[in-house]
Amino acid sequence: MPRPSFSTQLYVLWILVAILCSLLTGVVWLVLSSALGERVTVAKQQAAATCMAVASRYDLSMQRPGEANVDLMHAVLDLVLVRTEGIEGGFWTPAPAPGAPNGFLAYAFPTYEGSGVKRDVPEAETPLILRTLRNVAGTGQTRADVVASGADAVIAVACPVPHHAGLLAWMLTRARPPLGPYGERAASFLAGVLAIIVALALLLALALRRWKRNLTRLEQALAPDGKLEQGERLERLGEPDLDHIVDALNRYVERAESLQCEASELGAKLGQAERFGALGKMAAQMAHEIRNPVGAMRLKAENALAADDARRISALKVIIEQVGRIETQLTSLLALTQPVTVRAQEVELRAWLAERVHSHEARAESRKISLRAEVETPAPPPVFDAEQVARALDNLMINALRHAPAGGHVTVRARALTDDGGERRLRLEVIDDGPGVCAAERERIFEPFVTGRPDGSGLGLAVVREIASAHGGRAWLAQDSELTCFVIELPWRPS
Repeated sequence: MPRPSFSTQLYVLWILVAILCSLLTGVVWLVLSSALGERVTVAKQQAAATCMAVASRYDLSMQRPGEANVDLMHAVLDLVLVRTEGIEGGFWTPAPAPGAPNGFLAYAFPTYEGSGVKRDVPEAETPLILRTLRNVAGTGQTRADVVASGADAVIAVACPVPHHAGLLAWMLTRARPPLGPYGERAASFLAGVLAIIVALALLLALALRRWKRNLTRLEQALAPDGKLEQGERLERLGEPDLDHIVDALNRYVERAESLQCEASELGAKLGQAERFGALGKMAAQMAHEIRNPVGAMRLKAENALAADDARRISALKVIIEQVGRIETQLTSLLALTQPVTVRAQEVELRAWLAERVHSHEARAESRKISLRAEVETPAPPPVFDAEQVARALDNLMINALRHAPAGGHVTVRARALTDDGGERRLRLEVIDDGPGVCAAERERIFEPFVTGRPDGSGLGLAVVREIASAHGGRAWLAQDSELTCFVIELPWRPS
């Protein structure tokens, strides 16, 4: 399994960080919310119990039911509330009473953090207290109302005083966050930290996106068809780390160009040296090939001068034969030194091949060799230079007739085939049942001056290769046949 890239790993890490931040935010909010809810429930229960305790204590302490004793009310409130931290309360009556604004008869907050006992009803919570009291006055049942204020919750509880019609006791308390007096600050600080983490995660996401985009540009430049393979300089990406890589690659391109120039110069020098070497070899071969016929002609000419007419005629025939040999060698040599000009045209393959075979029938009959042609002619007809390819095919046929044994067989075959790329090609084969080519000469058989015969020039197969190459094809000696099979393969209809 391939290992993910570095940018992919960073991207996955960023996703995990974002998920963890979201989960942490949710968990903190859930903890704070659930803890505050539990505190509100506990505070309501505690306030309700305190309210009923105040009402019962006052009822038990009052000797004359129906009367309102404000001093006793304060005494009961102080006695009960001093044991309940953070709870304040009082007595209230819906009937107007002298010295009782809004019906508040008594009020006490013994655990107030200030100096002394607080006796003033809190103005901010007065509407909540009155709403709760009026609801209880109408129903006669204990009631609790809760109002959330920021991170705190204000709880008002009211209950009727037994045996005192129209007299209600009420309590007021607050449910604060579970983290104590600094809980809100801590929660705000934690929220700020989470916001910073989320902001950093977003910045990291943007950086990763830019990094991935630059990496993609760099990968495209390094692709097989990218700028680097084409020898172009890469542009800097604006990332210090990646720019170091880009600079190194640009230095590599410059070095590669320098080495390529040096290689071209060395190649030119090497080619020149090879041409001089080949020229020297060619000169030596041609001197050897021409010297033998010239020596024979000189000997025959000297004999003819001192001989009778019959011997003169014989000598002249030998001289003419040797001159023809020299002309053949020079023609093959010129064919190699001059570029092959291809004049392609549609060729009727069956008739063209029959003509080529017919021109060699006399030589085949003289050696009692069976010479035949096999042709497959799919439409449309192939396109090539009939004259040039005829020269190449003649060289292969002459070579086959020389090496086939007396009474042997030579087959010239022409057919169409389709290569792996779906392109149709013309395949010409010359097959004989001669001794074949030894393994040592197979690799060099198409090189100039390489021949297996003492009287051969070694130029015929080289001409075959040049003509095939000029047509965009190739020539070779097949190795998968028990017979000797030379092949010329050309495009069927070249573009």
